[in-house]
Amino acid sequence: MIVRLLSSVLLAWILGFAWFAILLPQPLGDQQTDAVVVPTGGPLRIDRGLEALRNKWAERMLISGVDRDVRPAELSARFPGSVALFDCCVDLGFRAYDTRSNGLETARWAKQRKVKSVRLVTTDWHMRRAEYELHRALPDDIAIYPDAVASKPSLMTLWREYNKLVLRVIAGLFGV
Repeated sequence: MIVRLLSSVLLAWILGFAWFAILLPQPLGDQQTDAVVVPTGGPLRIDRGLEALRNKWAERMLISGVDRDVRPAELSARFPGSVALFDCCVDLGFRAYDTRSNGLETARWAKQRKVKSVRLVTTDWHMRRAEYELHRALPDDIAIYPDAVASKPSLMTLWREYNKLVLRVIAGLFGV
């Protein structure tokens, strides 16, 4: 009986990983939202967020998890042609240090800005965990639209991220 139970859990875990690795989230397209949220940490995330602002798919953007030593002018200089967007429409969040605190930082920002819909921009392999944390932190009346930045993750990256997601969901079931 115990062997069957453990075998079932192992099979579910392996099938879950296959689902996670094969069906990575995709870019969103031109869906309108009130805001864009970009957790730092991966290439092309901020570029995708700025693209959403340029195309008027959103009015404001939060870059969450910015290092405390980074100055807004320094950051905007890294994205040529975006200084005006940074001046008018981009907020930097300096409190977050991991995916969970990105969600908490975003929730505070969204409440302050009275945001009702968020375009979440992060790397495809990171999207499910980032979206999970954002769902946990935001009130139910704020819609989240995942907008994945396509990448070519290694099998090890996918393996690590899948296990982080599984552990985080289990911890969430216990209120952690």
